[in-house]
Amino acid sequence: MAETWLPSLKTAGPQEGFELAAKLARLGVKLTQPSADVRDKLRANYEQDSAQLIASSQVIAVHFQTIAAANGYWRD
Repeated sequence: MAETWLPSLKTAGPQEGFELAAKLARLGVKLTQPSADVRDKLRANYEQDSAQLIASSQVIAVHFQTIAAANGYWRD
């Protein structure tokens, strides 16, 4: 069994939550396309495409929404 790398969505605050959201998005790409060589080749296709960059931001936003909810929106 693989080591648990994400024991919880709980974070200390919103910035840490956003960083976790970005990490989840990156890991999703790695799981979808495990080959670093292929990912590097594909990067040239999307790094200049604003629609694809916006789509990437939307994925991070969805993850952040989930993390914020899991943290009670960091209410004191």
